[in-house]
Amino acid sequence: MTSPHLPKVAGIEPAVSSNSPTSPASSEPAESAASAAPAAPPASPAPPTAARASAAPGTDPPPGDPRSPQGRPQDHPPEVNPGSPADRKRICDLSCLLDLTTRLARTDHFDAALRETLRAGGTLLGAPRGLVVLEPGTHPGAAHGPVPEQTLGMGLGRAELGELETVPAPSPPAGTPDADHEPGVACPDLAAAPGLGAHHRQVAARLGYSATYTVPLTTGSGVRLGTAVWLYDEPGAPTVRQRELLGGYMRYATEHCAHLSELARIREESAALGAELLPSTLPRVPGVTLAVRHRTSPSGGGDWFDALALPDRAVGLAVGSVTGSGPAAVAAMGRLRASLRAYAVMEGEDPVAVLSDLELLLRLTEPAASATALFAYAEPAARKVLLAGAGHCAPLIVGPRRVEPVETAVSAPLGMLACWEAPSAEVVLGEGETLLCYTDGLLHRTGQSMDRAFARLRSAAAGAPRATREDPEALVDHVLRTVLPAPLADLPDHPEDVVLLAARF
Repeated sequence: MTSPHLPKVAGIEPAVSSNSPTSPASSEPAESAASAAPAAPPASPAPPTAARASAAPGTDPPPGDPRSPQGRPQDHPPEVNPGSPADRKRICDLSCLLDLTTRLARTDHFDAALRETLRAGGTLLGAPRGLVVLEPGTHPGAAHGPVPEQTLGMGLGRAELGELETVPAPSPPAGTPDADHEPGVACPDLAAAPGLGAHHRQVAARLGYSATYTVPLTTGSGVRLGTAVWLYDEPGAPTVRQRELLGGYMRYATEHCAHLSELARIREESAALGAELLPSTLPRVPGVTLAVRHRTSPSGGGDWFDALALPDRAVGLAVGSVTGSGPAAVAAMGRLRASLRAYAVMEGEDPVAVLSDLELLLRLTEPAASATALFAYAEPAARKVLLAGAGHCAPLIVGPRRVEPVETAVSAPLGMLACWEAPSAEVVLGEGETLLCYTDGLLHRTGQSMDRAFARLRSAAAGAPRATREDPEALVDHVLRTVLPAPLADLPDHPEDVVLLAARF
């Protein structure tokens, strides 16, 4: 009779073979059977292979055998009992943590990571509601633009969050022996908790929660992001197992949120630097009205524009795009724009010469970079525009009687050829017509092919009301809203910048 096979769990092989009993109960019959058997006559020594094959179960191999104690040592995996309730519970806990951390790792925004942390903490603690209160200045958008939300909630409305913001969140006791193992502070019954303020009790009774569990969002390096609080509808506190699971999850979640916060801050600083490198105001030139819209990608893109007054009451218009994104692209964009301004002042009446000089500079100073550019030399009094492009999108003429692109020569981007040169194009605009220049990011953000995206742009300009066409500010806003509706214009992760420059003569 052979012993029953040990079951396999999670790909773990049994520690011993089912044909080699190791327990005392199974070895006794083998020993008694060996003693009861008659002595066999002596035989000639068998080869080592035969000796190993004929070795009785449960006996040590001969000294020359590699399996013997004198041979190479064996590394047996530790015995496991997959049927143990403790082992099953441990496997269940690890699977739960793996699933929750995987969901958190898929988040790539600070707010989304905080909301996922709240949701996962509520799952581990069995709490239906919760909120995160950030430290002042922690949110990556706090330094730029409107003040972002400092409190994020789960299962709570805006009015409820407003009330909870008036209640100070408790902090973990410092210096307690269990502070490293239990990172949170539990208040199992707010109604009977000593030292609790009357205002806190009133808010809790009005919102219908009876217990709280608070955890600080502090990284391993000591950076405090804020505080997370979970609310229980009934009095109670998380078990030791729940606290351990939440502690293991929060160690990863806090570091992940801190990383996303720092990444968002770097992106915003890069975008702010790019905006500072662009002109803050447009020049006032008699006979022409200018308007521009510029939207930067989160990582900071290389799209740029410029408009400058030139001698003889002329105006120079430029749009361009440097390949890549991030600080390197922003820095290259700033250098190209500054160089183009110098070339435009010296020889702006010849757009081909301006772009040729810019291409030579790019090839000598930044051989690994490439860029597209469009430069136009406009004379508002005669409504004449002379322009040249290097791999850039053709501008659009928008007027009462026509909406059509300017026929420019096809040319490679700057930095792609050993010597760049392409013929310029001359166009005479009618009274009240607008020259619309843009970067390819406006077309790429639509998610369509370039041809279909350009048809969409042309249709948006043609569908503008008459009053809108007469106002460049209203025209650029109308085109942006039509070509890039809210879902497309507000994509947080889109790598493309958008530049739209309008000049009405």
